Amino acid sequence: MGSLIKRQIRKYLPEHLAKDKDLAVFLDAVTKSYSYYDEQYAMQQRAMALSSEELFAANGKLRKEAASQKKVIDKLKRVIKTLEFYKLSETNKTDSNIDLDGLGLIEVIDSQTKDIIKINKQREKLLSELAYQNQELSDYAHMVSHDLKSPLRSIDTLTVWLKEDYKGKFDDKGENSLELIRNNVEKMDKLINGILEYSSISKNRKATYTIDLNLLIEDILNTLTIPKHITIKKAKNLPLINGDKCRLQQLFTNLIENAIRYNDKDKGVIEIDFKSKTKFWQFTIKDNGKGIDPQYHEKIFKTFEKLENNTDSSGIGLSIVKKIVTLYKGKIWLESSLNKGSTFYFTLKK
Repeated sequence: MGSLIKRQIRKYLPEHLAKDKDLAVFLDAVTKSYSYYDEQYAMQQRAMALSSEELFAANGKLRKEAASQKKVIDKLKRVIKTLEFYKLSETNKTDSNIDLDGLGLIEVIDSQTKDIIKINKQREKLLSELAYQNQELSDYAHMVSHDLKSPLRSIDTLTVWLKEDYKGKFDDKGENSLELIRNNVEKMDKLINGILEYSSISKNRKATYTIDLNLLIEDILNTLTIPKHITIKKAKNLPLINGDKCRLQQLFTNLIENAIRYNDKDKGVIEIDFKSKTKFWQFTIKDNGKGIDPQYHEKIFKTFEKLENNTDSSGIGLSIVKKIVTLYKGKIWLESSLNKGSTFYFTLKK
C-alpha cells in the first residue's frame, strides 16, 4: 500500500485511532495482502497466457491432422470408386453417395483387397497353364514337323529316281504328274519350315545387340533371287538398332520377298526407307506391284491366310513378320490399292 493512501486513511480516522500504534501494524498487513494478491494475479495471468499459447498450438496441430486425415479419406474414397468401376467385387459394392467413416472405408478396402488377391492368384494360375500349353504346342510342332519332313524327303528322292530311271518312257502327262508331285513336296516343305519359324519366334528369346541395318539389308539382297525387271532402292545410312540378327533378317526378308513375288509390273520398283521418331524407328517397304484390296489388310497377317494360290507362298510369312514386330513392341500396318502397289509400315523401339 502506498504512503499517500496510508496518510489519507489516517486523515479520516479519529485522532486517537490515527495515533494508535496498532494502526501501523494493520496497515502493514493490508499492504502485504495487496502485494500477495498482485503476485497471485500476475501468476494467473502468466498461467493463462501459457495455456492460451499451448491451446493455440494444439488447436493448429489438430487442424493439420484433421486436414491430413480428410485427404486420406478422400483418396480412399477415390480408390473405392475405382475398384467399383472395374467391378472387382459384385457382393461388396458401396453406394458412392454414402459418407463412409474410417472403419467403413477400412472394411470396404479390406474386402476389395481380398478380391484383388484372389484375382491375381487366378491370373497367375492361368498364365502358368498357358505357358505350359504353349511349351507343349511348340514341342508338338517341332515333333510333327520332324516326322513330316522325313517322308517328304523320301517322296522327293523317289520322284527324282523315277525321272532318271524311266527317262524317255514317260509321256508329257507323266512328266507333268512327276513335276506336280515335286512342286507339292516343295510347297509342303516350305509350309513346315514356316510353322517351325513361327513357333520358335517367342521361344528362347535371344540377347539383343547392335545391328547395322545397312549390312543386314545388303546380305539379304545378295541372297535373294531378284528378277532383272525389278529395281530395289535402299535408303542411305539406315540406322543401327538393338535386336538379334536372325529375327530381323526374317522380318526384312519376308517383306522384301513378298514385294518381289507379287510385283506384276514391267518395271518393278521396291523402296526401303525409314524415319526417326522420338521413341522408335518407322520403316517402310514400298512396291508398285499388284496391291491389296483394303478389305484384306487385316486378314493377310493371320496364319495360313493367302490371297491367291501361289505355290511359292506358305501363308505364314506375314504372320511371322507381325509376330516379330510385336515381340519388339512395335506395330505393323499397310496402305495399298489394287494395281497401284503396297506400302508396309512397321516400327521398332529405339
